Amino acid sequence: MNNLDRDLRVLVLAPTGRDAELISDLLTSKGIRCEQPGTLAMARIEMAAGVGALLVAEETLTLPEITAWAAQVALQPSWSDFPIILLTMSGEVDEESQRRSLLRKPLGNVVLLERPARPETLVSTVQAALRSRRRQYQMRDYLAVQRLAEEALRKSEKLAVVGRLAASMAHEINNPLASVTNLLYLMGQSGSLWECQEYAQTAGRELARVSEIVTQTLRIYHQTGRPELVSPAEIVNSALNLFRARLTAAQIVVQTDFRECRPVLAMGAELRQLILNMIGNALDAMRTGGMLKIRVAASSERSNGSRPGVRVTIADSGSGIHPAIKEQLFEPFVSTKGDTGAGLGLWVSSEIVRKHSGKIQVRSSVSPPAAGTVFSIFLPERPHFESRVFFARAV
Repeated sequence: MNNLDRDLRVLVLAPTGRDAELISDLLTSKGIRCEQPGTLAMARIEMAAGVGALLVAEETLTLPEITAWAAQVALQPSWSDFPIILLTMSGEVDEESQRRSLLRKPLGNVVLLERPARPETLVSTVQAALRSRRRQYQMRDYLAVQRLAEEALRKSEKLAVVGRLAASMAHEINNPLASVTNLLYLMGQSGSLWECQEYAQTAGRELARVSEIVTQTLRIYHQTGRPELVSPAEIVNSALNLFRARLTAAQIVVQTDFRECRPVLAMGAELRQLILNMIGNALDAMRTGGMLKIRVAASSERSNGSRPGVRVTIADSGSGIHPAIKEQLFEPFVSTKGDTGAGLGLWVSSEIVRKHSGKIQVRSSVSPPAAGTVFSIFLPERPHFESRVFFARAV
């Protein structure tokens, strides 16, 4: 039995006489796979392996069983709306039938089939339920593929960040290494011990600078695998050090305002990637110079119970973001850089903020002299990291 056959099984539970056996024989003759679990408790166990529908007699659904099934239905993933076909007693609508109807409401997707049901009606009802269930499984598979695609995009963006960091680090390291090369040449040409000592000390300082650049870069991609207390101000400062050469070459003036605030619980490497993305985007928007202002301050979220946290504000005096792009700014493959951007940086950044239970907002203008963009990122001190469990076969 393949996975699809198993996922589209019909569980038949009708304890009166030979009802379950006769119903199963009828459905099997129409190519529908049936199983008789014996009890509703056993049927709930079968659900985890994948089931197309449940066909159950009304008298089997006692109040405790309804409560147990309601709890099971409440655990369904978003794609699932499990169909239950309920074989009801014949008769007029009265207070008792209305009471039973209210009790069944938590069961969700329930189809009532009054007994005695014509074979054609029973078969067509089950087939309709299985068609609906098949579409649900298609949505499940689509979401699984989408999750894999999103994970691939995140990895792609991480590789792009590594490439940008490697280029920045190479540029930063090149200058002190060139200085060391020149100092070694001067030492070889000098006949003075005092001059050689001075050259050696200067070369030592330049090599220490190289070591600092490498250490900062390695720290950016050091990931403990679990949340840790980090200082957003220190992350911003280390990112600015990595971009120092680009900032100087582009004649960008940096103003920082690091106010006293408590550390936040975060995935350190992801928060560093977020800050690098935001500062890198600001630099790309100011290729001919400008002003970069960064503020880190204690704050409270304005729209979610005033949670305490830290707000990082990054403002640039660049060309701004066009309103048509701004509406889709945090979607994948939306770029403000034309053909030079992959359009993944801000999407990944927004996903990192969301993962940390935070919020990212943007204000931008393309009208000089007030052109520029301001990103505001709120990070709570104690975020709720979702523990996601994706059910492959469960309801």
